[in-house]
Amino acid sequence: MSKPSSSSSSSCAPICLFVFNRLEHTTLTIQSLKNNILASDSDLYIFSDAPKIDMPTKSTDEVRAYIKTISGFKSISIIERNTNFGLSKSIIDGVSYVLDRSKKIIVLEDDMVTSSFFLKFMNEGLDFYENESLVASIHGHSLPGNYGSSTFFLRGADCWGWATWEDRWSMFESNGEKLYESLSNKKLLKEFNYNSPGLFSGMLLDQIKGNNDSWAIRWHASVFLEKKLTLNPEFSLLKNIGNDGSGVHCENNNEHDISLYHGHIQINNTNIFESVSARKIYEQYFRKLSDSYIQRIKYKIPRGIKTLIKKIFFFK
Repeated sequence: MSKPSSSSSSSCAPICLFVFNRLEHTTLTIQSLKNNILASDSDLYIFSDAPKIDMPTKSTDEVRAYIKTISGFKSISIIERNTNFGLSKSIIDGVSYVLDRSKKIIVLEDDMVTSSFFLKFMNEGLDFYENESLVASIHGHSLPGNYGSSTFFLRGADCWGWATWEDRWSMFESNGEKLYESLSNKKLLKEFNYNSPGLFSGMLLDQIKGNNDSWAIRWHASVFLEKKLTLNPEFSLLKNIGNDGSGVHCENNNEHDISLYHGHIQINNTNIFESVSARKIYEQYFRKLSDSYIQRIKYKIPRGIKTLIKKIFFFK
């Protein structure tokens, strides 16, 4: 059973925020983050990606002008890319950059509206499980459901408002082909897919083929293969506002539209193993999403299976 860390790491973890060309989303993300209880105690790193050569620069320039006006944090560091990294490279590079300077990190993207208790939960989770090697990350988002406890664990990792430690991030394997081969050889594909055939493995195969540039599916697979767990809150402390068709990697849908929980979620001595009941809730959710896809096919609505997968957590 884990105990709270007694080391100096009880200081707030630095926040790593990735922005591009969505001023409205970025503004809402920052405003909600500033309203967090621990915002003024947190260092904020903002990574601003550059547009592709053939893209207009106006929207990116607007975002860059805005982030230079931000206040309300302990410190603010802005890293402007001179060339377009793309989301995957930008996040992998940015997370590694911050973790070269800190032993822990909280990661957000420009379309994540957070509860005022988000940073508190993430920092308390990082401190509580710092010395527990089975725990790979802390996650601020959860699906609606009756979990029966304030927190629960799931195998693998997630990408909507998450936190980790330097030594856990070292598990990240960038070679998607190697990850898929390991999952297949160990006969883990069914479990990896939450019993929905091709769900996440299809996303990983697309990454291998170059049809997507998802860092998140590789992070999830890396953690899953190491049999590590992610801590989740009973109620979601984060809401994704990017599923409105405005992002490069997302489309317009409301299937993740949830209510934020504006309260303190206590981190207790949760047994460090995957919650069977929580996994069933997630399996049911993904099955429902798959059934929804089948219904769309029946009505000849032109959406493919790749679109379905993108609408799960790993569309980034």
